[in-house]
Formats: sequence, structure tokens, C-alpha cells
Amino acid sequence: MTIHTSVQRAISLFIVLISFALANSCTTSDQQKETQNKPNIIMFMVDDMGWQDTSVPFWTEETEFNRRYHTPAMEKLADGGMMFTQAYASSVCSPTRVSLMSGMNAARHRVTNWTLRRNQSVDSEHPVLSYPQWSVNGIQPVDSIENATYATLLPQLLLDNGYFTIHCGKAHFGAMTTPAADPLNCGFDVNIAGHAAGGPGSYYGSENFGNKEKGGHSEPWGIPGLEKYHGDSIFLTEALTLEAIHALDSARDSNQPFYLYMSHYAVHVPLYADKRFYQKYLDAGLTDAEARYASMVEGMDKSLGDLMNYLDENDLTENTIILFMSDNGGFSLKPREAVHASNKPLNSGKGSAYEGGIREPMIVKWPGVVQPKTKTDKMVIIEDFFPTILEMAGVSNYQTVQTVDGMSFVPVLKNDAPNNENRDLFWNFPNNWGPSGPGIGATCTIRSGDWKLIYYYADQRFELFNISEDIGELNNLAEQQPAKVKELAVKLGEYLRSVDAQRPLFKASKQPVPWPDETNLF
Repeated sequence: MTIHTSVQRAISLFIVLISFALANSCTTSDQQKETQNKPNIIMFMVDDMGWQDTSVPFWTEETEFNRRYHTPAMEKLADGGMMFTQAYASSVCSPTRVSLMSGMNAARHRVTNWTLRRNQSVDSEHPVLSYPQWSVNGIQPVDSIENATYATLLPQLLLDNGYFTIHCGKAHFGAMTTPAADPLNCGFDVNIAGHAAGGPGSYYGSENFGNKEKGGHSEPWGIPGLEKYHGDSIFLTEALTLEAIHALDSARDSNQPFYLYMSHYAVHVPLYADKRFYQKYLDAGLTDAEARYASMVEGMDKSLGDLMNYLDENDLTENTIILFMSDNGGFSLKPREAVHASNKPLNSGKGSAYEGGIREPMIVKWPGVVQPKTKTDKMVIIEDFFPTILEMAGVSNYQTVQTVDGMSFVPVLKNDAPNNENRDLFWNFPNNWGPSGPGIGATCTIRSGDWKLIYYYADQRFELFNISEDIGELNNLAEQQPAKVKELAVKLGEYLRSVDAQRPLFKASKQPVPWPDETNLF
């Protein structure tokens, strides 16, 4: 009797263990299938590319600049997806990249200017203003770094949810010697050529990409990790593309969906001729500087085309989302020929609160979801990419240490978006980028419907524009529309205080500059 009972118990225990193992195996198998069914995602980020630096017209009409540039891959992407004609970023690079990684508006995350050296501000001197202690060390995956913003980062969330994460190109997330200077500390499985600096010492392999010695790394501007191309005639954009494709091969071997952050250094200065395309622009009559710039634009576009060809050749196209974006407005200073006019019909360029500094070329292709050859004028801003990409990846119920300001634009892509015309967009730049020009300086800004209000901290001056009627921001309506100025100034001031934004101080009194709704105007 005892033996029989023991055998029964053993059999029962064996059945329970087998059942548990089978159930666990099924759960694991289901999880693996779910992961494998997730879409691949390519976030294709260009540096300093203007709204008009493409043969794809993002305005209501084709312009002279659209006819100048040759970007067939962008044309193909637009044919297969949705163009966003009112897509916005910050006016300089680091604030945009931090917003992408965190979903936070720059006013909240306080990385409001570009970063480089630890604990060193890049703000230029100003005769009237001094600048706040902004997060000069960038965004960080840990909370132990001084003068930095701690956040749960986008690639880490994707990595934690089964994605093979690849960083290729410009990082510029955190200052030198901080953890975020290395993308491997930010949730990426692979880092190709990313570090603390935001620009290259050289685009030429023959010049070791700005490194003083072949095979070495010279901080801050030398590009790391591409030593095998040192001494070669290859252009940086091409080298990054080849390495990205190698990384995609590794992703395929892993049987995981991939997230490729293809973040080109192009078309950031210095302007180097991409010899594959340079001569054709000289032959077309462009000056040397403009031919160099146009060749860099086309080289960037070829990279996009090469990646799209790779997807086609490996049967990945139908399950891969591509998001195309620039990090700020087009560079419109010397050596560009049309200074402050390289983004026409938009006014000014990089560093400016005007549309030329913040409006970007944006395209999204999502096979089976986004209707091809479509266009939207719905406003989106860079922090919206954070919740959007996570929703695309099927990542829900995630937790972040930061408040996420971005709103997913997946409903816009699916063409079932609610009317978002009541949504206001905000910018805060309590800094001094350095160069002077239209709209360049310490400012805060609100876009509300068709209206846009810019507040200049230095002299507490307002500019008001109706963007739908005056895309070039040439007709300041502040004096004619005082009620609208007051309405928007109140919205802007309330928002900035709500996110604990920063503002400059007067050098003479050491007192903070009034918020826009605290000026003598009110």
C-alpha cells in the first residue's frame, strides 16, 4: 500500500513537472513568435539637413532648391509612405537628440544647447545676459552624473523588449567621459562610430576621419571605430552605410527584430566634397561650397537608397518601418552662399527660432499601415518619436523615470487621427549658440494653430506670425495683434513654469529675465 502510494505520488509529480515544462515551453515559444513578428525599425536621422535640401517638395510648390538637389531615395521613400509638412525639432542638435531618446521636451530635460566636454558650457558670451546651469553633460542612463538629465532611454526599452539595437553614426547624447558618451551604455547592442562629439574632424578616410594617426582616436573630433578604413579614399557616409549593413546581417543571424538608429554625421560642417557626386554640381554651375554641400546631401540619400535595397534583397521590406528626420534646420551660415537664405521660403536656418531653424523634412514608410504617396500637415515635434516608435514596436505599459511629453503620431499614420489643431508646441532656448542672424539668440517660442509667438529674452521683445499666411515670417504682427500676443504669452509662460524650465539672468542685476507673461507689456 505504501509502495503503491509512493509510486502514485511520483507519477503525479512527474506529470505536474512535465505539464509545467510544456506550458513554459509554449509560453517561451509564444514569446519568441511574438518577438519575431515585431516590425524592424530604421530611424534615419540626418544632421543639419534643411527642409528644402531635397528634390522632394515639402511645401505647396516645387522650389529652386528642390530642383537643385537630387535625392531619388527620398523620392522613393515618399512614394511608399507619408510626408509630414509640419514636422519640428529643436534649432540645434543635442536638444533634439535628447528629446528623441527620452520623449521629453527640451524645456523639461534642460539639455538646451549642444554638449561636448564634461561640466563645460558652450554658451558664447553676451553683453546683457548670463545663462543658466543647463544640463551640459547631456542625458544619462544613470542618476549619478552631475549637470545631466537622468532618463529611461528609448533603445534600452526596445532592447528589453526583444530588439537587436544598432547605433550607427553620430551619437552626441552625453559629454566626454560620461556614460552616455558611449551608446553601448544607452541600450544599444552595437555602436558604430558614435561618441560624445557632434561633428567629424574629416569626412575622408584618407584623413583618418579626423584622427591624427592612422588606427588611432583623436578627441574630440576624430571619429572612432572606423580604423579599417583609415588611409582609404572612402567617404564617411559610405563607410557608415557599409558598417550598418554588416550590423543588419548580425541582426538577421540573431532572429530578432532590429532597431537601426542610422544617424549620419552628414550634412554637418565641415563641408567636404563627396567625390561620387561633386563634379555634377560644379557642372551645373554651383559654387565650390554649394557643390560640396549638394554632394553631401546626395551621398546621404544614397545611403538611404542602399539600406532600402538591402531590405529588398533580403525580403525585409514589408516588415520594416523607416522614419526619416533631420535634427534641426539647415545650416545657413558661411561658407554657404545664401547666408540666412539657404532654406527659402523659410527664414534663417540652424540655431534660429524661425521656421528655417526648426522645421524638418520628415517621411514615414510603414508597409501595410501607411497609405503610399500621402501627405499630412498635422504638426509633430521630435519628442513624439519616443512614444510612436514604442507603439510601433508593440511595447506598452512601459515605465520611465522621466515624464514623457511626446504624443504618438501612429493615429496620424493610420489616417484615423483626431483633430489635433488645439495642440500647442513649445521651444525653449535660454542659451547663446554663438552666431548672429535672424531669429538666433536666447528665445522661447509657442506654435498654436496657425499662430507662432517668439519671445526674445535679451530685450523682452515679441514677434508674432501667422504661419499659414506668412511661411517666411516676414510680417511681424505683434503690434497689430496685442490680444493674440497676450494670449500666447500666457500659454507660453504657464507651460515653461509647469516644466520647471530655465531662463537667462541679467548680468547687471543677476535677476532672472521675466517670463513672457511677466513683461511690462502686461
